[in-house]
Amino acid sequence: MDARAGEAAETSGRGVGGAVLPLAVRELLAGGVAGGVAKTAVAPLERVKILFQTGRAEFHGSGLIGSFRTIYRTEGLLGFYRGNGASVARIVPYAALHYMAYEEYRRWIILGFPNVEQGPVLDLVAGSIAGGTAVICTYPLDLVRTKLAYQYLSNYLSSMQVKGAVNVGFRECKPSEQVYKGIMDCVKTIYRQNGLKGIYRGMAPSLYGIFPYSGLKFYFYEKMKSHVPEEHRKDIIAKLGCGSVAGLVGQTITYPLDVVRRQMQVQALSSSSLLGRGTFESLVLIAKQQGWRQLFSGLSINYVKVVPSVAIGFTVYDSMKVWLKVPSREETAVLVLTEERSDAAPIPSS
Repeated sequence: MDARAGEAAETSGRGVGGAVLPLAVRELLAGGVAGGVAKTAVAPLERVKILFQTGRAEFHGSGLIGSFRTIYRTEGLLGFYRGNGASVARIVPYAALHYMAYEEYRRWIILGFPNVEQGPVLDLVAGSIAGGTAVICTYPLDLVRTKLAYQYLSNYLSSMQVKGAVNVGFRECKPSEQVYKGIMDCVKTIYRQNGLKGIYRGMAPSLYGIFPYSGLKFYFYEKMKSHVPEEHRKDIIAKLGCGSVAGLVGQTITYPLDVVRRQMQVQALSSSSLLGRGTFESLVLIAKQQGWRQLFSGLSINYVKVVPSVAIGFTVYDSMKVWLKVPSREETAVLVLTEERSDAAPIPSS
């Protein structure tokens, strides 16, 4: 059944130079390129968001513009992209797996339950499972990205220590200290100190967050798209508008779990009281010790980041799908069901 799904959709597309590429491979390529381009475009906002989420004293009350000035003054232009290598290394396989898994799970559900309604609920289920699949496969790179972005190294930090910087629970780094020298060094250090468990520390809140977020994102996208006039549903502007709003709604609902995940990821670099605590226990503790507003710290920046990220991601993904001749979900569903019915039809006797 799975093979028939791939074969049915595969017949509608050819790869570069006329060579046949499996549908799943084309979806992986389209999703990976879209994710990498979108992530790099919003990297500066992502860096500031992580510093806000993890409670760095140097950025407390700085605001977006103030944080940009601090990073530029102390680390230069490259400071905005600290940790972006690990971020892109994570997002490319993550986005590729996410899009491909979503399309595959959707096809499998249609094949397994031919009478299922092909609407937003189907996208909610397929999107949730796809998000969990992608997180499990790429989480170590997300952990590395967060740890590298958390490092704040500068002479400015040294001067703040001399002046008596306020300690809000995270230990101060020495001005010349660089805990991790790069992606591979970070992975090796974490594994050497904490083993495989350390590499997946904080994944539970990621899964708790991604299941509803990924599902809700696809759900609201399809729900909103159903209200767009038929003649405009293929317009890029309509897709970007629906996708942006869907991403914002899903992000708002699940954002507190993202904050918990970030603080759990950097607890080894801090004197955090979350050490050894579970996801929901950490959620309550953050609200008590740091205030409920901390659970939404950086959310405004995330709003600013999500809109261009979704816009760029959708545009690049759509362009890659056209270039790689990836059929739309509707076309694929028709091909799959047609193939299924032709296989099930009785062979006429001669």
